[in-house]
Amino acid sequence: MAQSDSKLAGVERAGASGNGRSFWGRLLTSDLYQAVSAVLFKTQRRRFWLLASFPLFWVVFAHLGPILRMFWISFLDSYPPTAGTVPQLTLANWGKFFEDAIFVMPYFRTLGFAFVLTLSTLILTYPVAYFLAKHVRRNRQMLFLLILLIPFWVGEIVRTYAIMILLGNNGAVNLILKFLGLIDRPIPFMYTSFSLGIGIIYLTSLYMLLPLYSALEKIPNTYLEAAADLGAGSWTRFWRVTLPLSKEGIASGCTLVFLISTGYYATPVLLGGPSTTVFAETIAGFFHVAGDQWPVGAAFASIMLITTLTAAAIFLKIMGRSGKGMME
Repeated sequence: MAQSDSKLAGVERAGASGNGRSFWGRLLTSDLYQAVSAVLFKTQRRRFWLLASFPLFWVVFAHLGPILRMFWISFLDSYPPTAGTVPQLTLANWGKFFEDAIFVMPYFRTLGFAFVLTLSTLILTYPVAYFLAKHVRRNRQMLFLLILLIPFWVGEIVRTYAIMILLGNNGAVNLILKFLGLIDRPIPFMYTSFSLGIGIIYLTSLYMLLPLYSALEKIPNTYLEAAADLGAGSWTRFWRVTLPLSKEGIASGCTLVFLISTGYYATPVLLGGPSTTVFAETIAGFFHVAGDQWPVGAAFASIMLITTLTAAAIFLKIMGRSGKGMME
């Protein structure tokens, strides 16, 4: 009996120690915590703003802040500021873009590259995403997707050098073609539009694959079976069912690839040549030279940003209308 009473007393002491004496127990029962909780979580609106405060802070100061700062610098006549000088507002930095074709040509070349490479990435990646979503068993899809993601575990520079190893004069492609007797001398793949295109497609394929796979995986197989029962052929099923229902993945993937491909810098420098200079290289040149050239680079970067965002918005608008038309 005495032993049972001692055990009961020990349990009570442990409970008192856990509930009343622990740090978290004292914190949760403190008047200060109760008062703060009542203020912060009293209404649904307060709970919403509390949860949204950190994402908003991140977006404003980590994303919009640098962009707005870049816009401001683009209207200054000198930057970085020097002692004894006061920067003045000017539009000359923006007007310099239209003064010389040496600036305009890389701009349109970049937009053309981005458009063609986005379309090429879509054509090459869509069958892979479709096969993965519709012809691989569900319990193995994540394994196959993981295998496809392995090359993207390394950085952009490493993957770019991998392309250089493949396409060089002594690279794997030329060695295989020479071994098969198809060529006598190496084909100069490097420092051309071809090598630049292959490199950017390789680097951006992930951003096309994941949205397409996500959209295709959500399409119920019963829709395709119902279309087949109604007499629709394979092409009709694809055009009237699969393609319209995957338009959100197409829009997301194409938008991501287009925006990313217009901003690549290291890959064009390593894989491109004099005839493939892109606008990012032109912009970087203003930040690498001595003197007050940063405002010009900021203005050119702003021009490219406005152009790409406008093109992406128009594309998304068109995709929304075309998707409704195909469904009808």
